[in-house]
Amino acid sequence: MSFAKLQELKTIHDGGGVRIPPDKTVPLTPRVRRLLDSSPVRRMAAVRQLGLVSLVYPGAVHSRLEHSLGVYRLSLEFLLSLQGDECFRETISEQDASAFLVAAMLHDIGHWPFCHPIEDMDLPGIPRHEERTSLLISTDEIKNLLKSDWGLSADRVAELILGSATDPSGKIIHSLLSGPVDVDKMDYLMRDSLHAGVPYGRHFDQDRLLASLCLDANGESLAITEKGKTAAELMVFARYVMFSEVYWHHAVRSATAMLQRALWLSRETLDINQLVQSTEESFIQNICQKNENPDILMIRNGLFGPQRNLFKRIAAFDAKSHPILHKTLAGLPYKNLVRVSDCFAKRLAKKTNYDIKHNEILLDAPPKQREIEFNLQVRCRDQFGQGEYRWRSLTEISPVTESLAHQQFDCLVKQVRVFGSHDAFAAVQNTTGLEEILLEASSDALG
Repeated sequence: MSFAKLQELKTIHDGGGVRIPPDKTVPLTPRVRRLLDSSPVRRMAAVRQLGLVSLVYPGAVHSRLEHSLGVYRLSLEFLLSLQGDECFRETISEQDASAFLVAAMLHDIGHWPFCHPIEDMDLPGIPRHEERTSLLISTDEIKNLLKSDWGLSADRVAELILGSATDPSGKIIHSLLSGPVDVDKMDYLMRDSLHAGVPYGRHFDQDRLLASLCLDANGESLAITEKGKTAAELMVFARYVMFSEVYWHHAVRSATAMLQRALWLSRETLDINQLVQSTEESFIQNICQKNENPDILMIRNGLFGPQRNLFKRIAAFDAKSHPILHKTLAGLPYKNLVRVSDCFAKRLAKKTNYDIKHNEILLDAPPKQREIEFNLQVRCRDQFGQGEYRWRSLTEISPVTESLAHQQFDCLVKQVRVFGSHDAFAAVQNTTGLEEILLEASSDALG
């Protein structure tokens, strides 16, 4: 199937549209503009892509709308590249291609401010952002645009984003939206790196990777040809370093632990419906106007007050050097993590003879699930470029990928961290045996 009639592809080299960093033009047709101007999409302009990261990297204030425009632009490039794959042309119709473009534009509309750390807490009544995405796509405003402008149903677009489609074209499109090499990751790595002012996420060969796109042996998922192997390795490295130095920077994790504790202490007064519909400004106003609990005031002022005042890192424990402690706390439900930190604060107070309050000590434990999975198939030939194609996994032909994605990240970057207020830090900074005390506190709290 040729996509020659798809009007969005015709505009990609015309030069008209909206400009976004870094020096890119996002081509816009009338129907894309109407979707872009809808209220659920416009709300993303008031939600930052990286949330609390801007407390550490001041330039990282770009919006989810900018990212979504970048993802949409890349979706056009993906379609152009994949037209060279016979299986893709035979499976993906022009309507499927339109659905992919729409899903790329709308994939983030369910996010609210700071939603990932809030979701990690698993508080009662807090929806997953995927649920919000499906709900917003089904609103009359979006649903009517999809039907009148694109000839698409809201249910179809939602299932492509959520990965619930079971038909061949639906599976393929979801792999373009969410997979080892997808439009989302390819944009956010570059964009987050650019705005954070670091080089790490921009040092992979995007053009080479795009040129190597194909479908896997079963024709069900995105894969790459052998010429994209090095570019894919560099993308794995980019993700690893961005997590290590930006997303999981210790000060970002401190801010995350503070926000989670403030919400935990405010949980009985939270208006969930208001929270998930908020912009970042209204979210901060909401949590700053409610509750006069001194502990909440201390935390929220440190995050959102006139002076930044983040809790300081007291200790950090990785899975390689501290396997027992890491296994005990990683993936622990948030309510149990609070119980452990409370017991830990009591034990520290007793050991130091200092009045350390519960909410002056915060624990940050990583989730159990992997953040960097890279199950990618590579189409190879023998060393002389002759013979039949063979399919091999990237981790099989690239040991560095396996090392970075698993040993390095899971064992060393995803640390259990202890943070304390400035007073608590001063009281315990020279205390020895913190790991043993924390293990004892875990035993007390968890039985």
